[in-house]
Amino acid sequence: MALSVAERGELIERYAAGPDQLRAAFARVPEEARQWRPGPGKWSAHEIVVHCADSEENSALRIRLVLAEKDPVILGYDQDEWARALDYHSCPLEPAMAAVEAARGRTVPLLRRLSEADWAKKGRHTESGPYTAEDWLRIYAAHLEGHAAQIGRNIDAWSSSRR
Repeated sequence: MALSVAERGELIERYAAGPDQLRAAFARVPEEARQWRPGPGKWSAHEIVVHCADSEENSALRIRLVLAEKDPVILGYDQDEWARALDYHSCPLEPAMAAVEAARGRTVPLLRRLSEADWAKKGRHTESGPYTAEDWLRIYAAHLEGHAAQIGRNIDAWSSSRR
């Protein structure tokens, strides 16, 4: 179902606020807990931030493909394999956080000037099928919020593990 202008505006504002939420969540992580994993197959706060950088760079490209290409194919990827293969713990944090901020900083103005016709544009995602600009917005407006909350859960779990 298509979003109203007001609904899109709210999602764009959530999208714009994401980097500050992620940075604030990570700032609360004690230094000794930054690379602590809450369990097997779970990411540390450090890995979450690096994932966000890779994901936000991918998402910035995805919306541009949907808007600028005819019938674009949006490639899915295995985020857990990226974390393993790219050794996220060895990646520096500040450039990752800067990448998140840059990707969103460049994309917010683009989103704010899209026409109704732009919001209806679509491509095909290799994993989920039809993929519109509005689908993209629904996903990524919540992306960093979700990971900020995940970092909060990591802090809680780490604190509990020390008792």
